[in-house]
Amino acid sequence: METVGTGVAVEIVALLASPLHAFEGRPDDGPHLDPGATGRDCVELRAGLGIVGDRYFGHAAHRRAAVTVFAAESLDDLPVTSGSPRRRSRCFTRRNIVLRGFPIDELAAGRGEEGTVFSIDSGNGPVRLRAHRRAQPCRWMDVVLGAGAFRGLRNRGGVRCEALDDGVLRLGPSVLRVLEPATSAR
Repeated sequence: METVGTGVAVEIVALLASPLHAFEGRPDDGPHLDPGATGRDCVELRAGLGIVGDRYFGHAAHRRAAVTVFAAESLDDLPVTSGSPRRRSRCFTRRNIVLRGFPIDELAAGRGEEGTVFSIDSGNGPVRLRAHRRAQPCRWMDVVLGAGAFRGLRNRGGVRCEALDDGVLRLGPSVLRVLEPATSAR
């Protein structure tokens, strides 16, 4: 992982704020239609609430996991045995922020730790996030990305975070900074 405070050039390649939970029920029945699944050019974050317009925005039960951040490289390297290029869309991972250029999974908190605090700045000022637990994939990934995706994304499915600041993130070049490493919980 990068040194605390050092900025790392990354690129935000996909942003998603989805008002619907498209993966309910049985995977064989297919996902629900979700107009938000096409992604966005920018998203607005609110401290302690998440991403405006997302299904987890303001839900107390999801406050520490309202924002998911994913490394695009995990999808690039995914060994699936089926699935068309359409199914390889980054939005099908259902992660809110997909970025390229940083091993985001390394920021996940371990047992008994407070998560790493990091910021992403895409030109509108830095937005701080606290990484908590890993965002493990579900069996739906085999349906929407192709057979083998569920297993291939284990421990590479991104991290669940809480927003610590209000701000805006946009597609394109950005800077990620690790501000505080994970620490033992008191």
